[in-house]
Amino acid sequence: MIAGRVARSRRAVAGPALLALVFALVFGGPLVAPWSWDDTDFAAFGEGPSARHWLGTTPSGRDVLALTLRGARKSLLIGVPAALIATALAAVAGTVAGYAGGRLDATLMWGTDLLLVLPSFLVVAVLAPRLPGGAPVLVPLLAAFMWMLTARTVRAMTISLRRREHVLAARYLGVSAPRVIVRHVLPQLASLLAVDASLNVGVAITAESGLSYLGLGVRPPDVSLGTLIAEGQAAGAWTFGAAAGTLAAIVLAVNLVGDGLRDVLDPARGGR
Repeated sequence: MIAGRVARSRRAVAGPALLALVFALVFGGPLVAPWSWDDTDFAAFGEGPSARHWLGTTPSGRDVLALTLRGARKSLLIGVPAALIATALAAVAGTVAGYAGGRLDATLMWGTDLLLVLPSFLVVAVLAPRLPGGAPVLVPLLAAFMWMLTARTVRAMTISLRRREHVLAARYLGVSAPRVIVRHVLPQLASLLAVDASLNVGVAITAESGLSYLGLGVRPPDVSLGTLIAEGQAAGAWTFGAAAGTLAAIVLAVNLVGDGLRDVLDPARGGR
C-alpha cells in the first residue's frame, strides 16, 4: 500500500533520489577529486574550468570543486543534527505538555511562546560570535530556536490522543505516563515528526549558511556554503555559482523529501 503511494507521488521518488545524489557527491566526491579543499595550485590563480580544475580556481589558487564539496559537507553535518535535535525537542515538549496538562502544560507553553516571540536569527547572530565557532556550538544553537511551532502542534494532537480509548485504558491500568507517551502517543505522531525533521534540515542549512555568510557561523580556515557564497561575491562567478547552486540543490532535495513523506504518510492528500 505504501509502495503504491510512493509510486504515485513524483516528489516521493524525486526527493530521495536527488538527496542520495547530493550525499554521494558531497561525501564520496572528495575521495576521487584530484584536489583537496586546502590545497593551493600556485600555477592557477582565479582560472575558469579546465581539465586540471573542473570548476576553476579561486584568486588564491584553491580548487572550487573541492571547496564546494567541503562546504556542503560542513553545512550538512550542521543542518542534519540540528534538525533532528529540534524535532526531538518538539516531540518531548509537546507530548509532555499535552499529556500532563495543568501547571506543567502552562509552564512549558509559556516558555515556548516566549521563545516564539524572540527574533531567533538575531538572537543566534548575537550569541554565535561570543561562543567558540564550529559545528559543536552551531548545532545546539540552531536547534534551540527551531522546535517551538512543531511543539505546539504536537501538544494539540497529544491532547486529542489522550482521550482515545486505548490511551484511557492504559492509564486506568496504571501504566506510567512516560510509557504511555512512548508506546501509544508518539507512534501516532511519527508521520508528522518525520516530515518536520526533513523540512527542518533545509531550514537549518539555510540558517547556518546565512550566519556563515555574515561571518558569524563557520570560521576560517574551515569553509561552509555560506562562507563560499560570501567569498564568491568578490572572488568570481564560479565560486559563487558552485556554492549557491549546491545550497539550492540541497534545500530542494530535502523539501521534496518532506513533501514526498507527507504524500505517502497522509493518504488524504494523494500522490502528485
